[in-house]
Amino acid sequence: MRLILTILLALAPLAMQAQDSLAVRSETIAQARRLKSIYKIDEAVNLLSTLFNPDVFDEELFMELADCHFQNGDYPSAAGTYYLLSTRFPGNVLYKIRQMQIYGRMKAWPQSIQAGKEALQLDSIPAVYTYVGDAFKQLEQPDSAILYYRRSLALRPNNEATAAKAVNILIGGKDYDGAVFMADAFLASDPDNTLIAPLKGIACYRKGDYDSAIDVLERQKELGNDIYPVHYYLGQSYWQTKTVYRAEKELMAAWQIDSSDVNLAYSVALVKAEMFRDPEDIRIWLDKAWNMVQPDPEFLSRLHMQYAKSCPSSWNEAIEHYKEAYRLNPKAISALLNMASIYEMRKDWKKALECYESYLKVGRPGTKGYEYAERGIAVAKQELFMEGK
Repeated sequence: MRLILTILLALAPLAMQAQDSLAVRSETIAQARRLKSIYKIDEAVNLLSTLFNPDVFDEELFMELADCHFQNGDYPSAAGTYYLLSTRFPGNVLYKIRQMQIYGRMKAWPQSIQAGKEALQLDSIPAVYTYVGDAFKQLEQPDSAILYYRRSLALRPNNEATAAKAVNILIGGKDYDGAVFMADAFLASDPDNTLIAPLKGIACYRKGDYDSAIDVLERQKELGNDIYPVHYYLGQSYWQTKTVYRAEKELMAAWQIDSSDVNLAYSVALVKAEMFRDPEDIRIWLDKAWNMVQPDPEFLSRLHMQYAKSCPSSWNEAIEHYKEAYRLNPKAISALLNMASIYEMRKDWKKALECYESYLKVGRPGTKGYEYAERGIAVAKQELFMEGK
C-alpha cells in the first residue's frame, strides 16, 4: 500500500503538467480560431505553430493549420497539410473535399477530379458531382462533365445552376434535342424558370424550331426577363420567320443591353436592309460592325458585300467593295456576278465579260450562277461585236 501511495505521489506532478499542457493547447487553438475569424490569418498560423510536436500527430492542430492556409490563399501549403490529414484519416470526406477545392483553386484539374472522385466514394454529395463536372469542363472534356452533372441532378433535380451548366454543354455540343429534353425535364416543375427557359429558347433556335423559340422567349418577356439572350434570340427567330419588323425591335432591344456583339450589329444591318430602310441607316450599322470586327477575312468579306449592296447609287463604290470582298474571300464568287451586272448597266461590256469569265473559272457547272454567267458572256460578246471590238 505504501508503495502504491509513493508511486501516486510521484506521478501527481506529471499528471498536473499534462493537464496544464492540455489547457494551454485548448486555449491556444481557441485563440487561433478567434484570430482566424477576424482574418488575422498569419497571426493564427504563428500561434498554432507553437503547438507543433514532431512526435505527435495532432489532427485538430493540423486541421486548423490547413484551414488557415486555405483561407489565406496559400494553396500549396493547404494542399500539403490536407494531404497529410487525408492520408492519416482516409475515411474523412471533408479532407477529400478540401483537397478537391484547393486543387481547383490551383487549376490542377486532374488532381481536383481525383480528390472529388475519392470524396464521392465516401458519400454521394450533389455539389461534389457538380464540382467534378466543372473540372472536366475546364479540361474541355464535355462528355465527362455532362455525366457528372447528370449524376448531380439525379440527386438534386431542382438545382438550376447545375441544370444550366448541363444544358449549355449540350447546346455547345450541338445536341439541341438533348438540350431541349433536359430543359423540359427541369421546367416540368418550374415552367417559367428565368435561367433554364431562355436556354431552351436558344436550343430551339439553334435546331431551327423558330416558332417554339418564339413561344418560349416571348413568355420570358411577359415575365419581365429583360436579358440580352431573350431579346437577341427572339430577334433572330423573328428574322428567320420573316417577321422582320419584330426582329428589328428585338435586336435593337438587345443592342441597348449589350452593344459589344459584332454579329448583332451585322444582324441589325441585314434586317434594316430587308425592310428597305434608308441606305445611310444601314451603312451606320455596317460601320458599327466594321469598327468591332476582328481581322477575320471571311467576315470582312461579308461586310464588304453588304456595303456594296447598300450603295446602289454609287456604282464605283459598290464595285470596289465587291472587289475587296472577293479578294478577302475567294469563295465569295457571287461578287464577280454582281460586278458583272454593274458593268452591264454601265455598258462596260469588256469588264463585264472579264467578270463573267472569271466566274466560270471558279464556278460549278450546272448551278444557276454558272448558267447566268454563260448567258452574260453571250450577251457581252454580242454587244462587243456590235461595237466592233
